[in-house]
Amino acid sequence: MHADTIFSIQNDTDFERSALHVFNHQYSHNITYQRFCNLLGVARTSINHIDDIPYLPIQFFKQEKIVSTSTSIQKIFTSSGTTGSVTSKHYVSDLAVYERSFRKAFQYFYGDVTDYIVLALLPSYLERDGSSLVYMAEKLIRDSNHPQSGFYLHDTKKLVETLRQLVAEDKKILLLGVSFALLDLVEGYNVQLNEASIIMETGGMKGRRKEMIREELHKVLKNGFGVSQIHSEYGMTELLSQAYSKNNGLFYCPPWMKISIRNPEDALTQLGVNKTGGINVIDLANINSCSFIATQDLGKIHVDGSFEIIGRFDHSDIRGCNLMAL
Repeated sequence: MHADTIFSIQNDTDFERSALHVFNHQYSHNITYQRFCNLLGVARTSINHIDDIPYLPIQFFKQEKIVSTSTSIQKIFTSSGTTGSVTSKHYVSDLAVYERSFRKAFQYFYGDVTDYIVLALLPSYLERDGSSLVYMAEKLIRDSNHPQSGFYLHDTKKLVETLRQLVAEDKKILLLGVSFALLDLVEGYNVQLNEASIIMETGGMKGRRKEMIREELHKVLKNGFGVSQIHSEYGMTELLSQAYSKNNGLFYCPPWMKISIRNPEDALTQLGVNKTGGINVIDLANINSCSFIATQDLGKIHVDGSFEIIGRFDHSDIRGCNLMAL
């Protein structure tokens, strides 16, 4: 299937048709995924509906080279991790698909990136190689075509001066930051922004600060920046698409991405709306790796299609991973 088809999805019918095509492609060309399906007793011919498709536990990105193509790899994105820990690796054979995905999603939710001055406060990501978030931020900064757009790693004072200047000039600001760095900013400086400004947290204390529930984090950030809403981005190393929340921690997916909720005690059973369980992601932009992923996040879906993140599984492995411990 060509990427043009994926990024042209308009409705659920288009999505299901594309998802079934992608499943057939990945079953045929992704050895790890095919083996996982076979060990579950799921034959390719038995998949007639999107709900029949198995989700590969995300831990396999730590153990296997998850690819559905023989094309050479252009980039390996890696997850963050403590020293000595095993990190996830996402082998990307076509960076153009990733770039198209995040650019089209940003346009879908926020409009033209050239309308914004993009400021990135991502210290824990910039301090290591292989971050897909840094790659995306770098491209959006460049796309914004504004001289004051850029990364701010250690020069917090310069960032504060820039923010104050842009507010005085009534510019539209997009400040993309990891949670602990945004907290450090509002606790160390008085930075009052305007309502045209977007503060977007990417989650994660990265061991730098005590973890906080979303409501508490957003309350501190709203008070600190003087804004009424905090935006959030939901993405991960193993995906090539992002969901966005403009308020209240309710995330929405672009048309080529979909969330479902699984029973934590039975990974093959899906739950309905307003039920808390494990988050499954279909990311059709992952056409060259695996589009059907069972994450370690807990959440629930609402009637309008939005979803929220409740937390993470306490145990390290999703049920079903031991099927491949052979």
